Amino acid sequence: MASTSYSTVMASSRDKACSYDVFLSFRGEDTRHSFTDHLYHKLIQAGICTFRDNEEINRGEELKPEIEKAIKASKASIVVLSKNYATSTWCLDELVLILQQRRECRHIVLPVFYHVKPTDVRNHKKKFGIKVKSASRWTDHNVSMWKMALMQVAQLTGLVLTG
Repeated sequence: MASTSYSTVMASSRDKACSYDVFLSFRGEDTRHSFTDHLYHKLIQAGICTFRDNEEINRGEELKPEIEKAIKASKASIVVLSKNYATSTWCLDELVLILQQRRECRHIVLPVFYHVKPTDVRNHKKKFGIKVKSASRWTDHNVSMWKMALMQVAQLTGLVLTG
């Protein structure tokens, strides 16, 4: 795999305990070159230290240690839930860790429902209706954990973008 490059702005010296203000979680094929790019640049312009992964993710890969570290080093996460978000084990694993940080560390989570309905996410409809598959990552345990995470994030107050 090619080396990973990350777009970040260094955290200010006022807060050494946290490396980032915001971690962006998104499905690259859906929003990388559109909504997420615009959001990222606006956050940076506003002086918000933001982490986003610039590399495409190989299917079936588990979270890289750098991603886990960035989530844990962030005060908040913006989760861009798009139509293919739940087809990525990578995105689903990020979501589980983000919600764990919310429970354990008062991590702020803002869901953005990008051309999807919160009820579809919450009720596992359309592409959010994930199921056990023969692929190694789609086990009963993982699918159950991911469904719980999707239900939890859909219950949070967020933004619904349809236009």
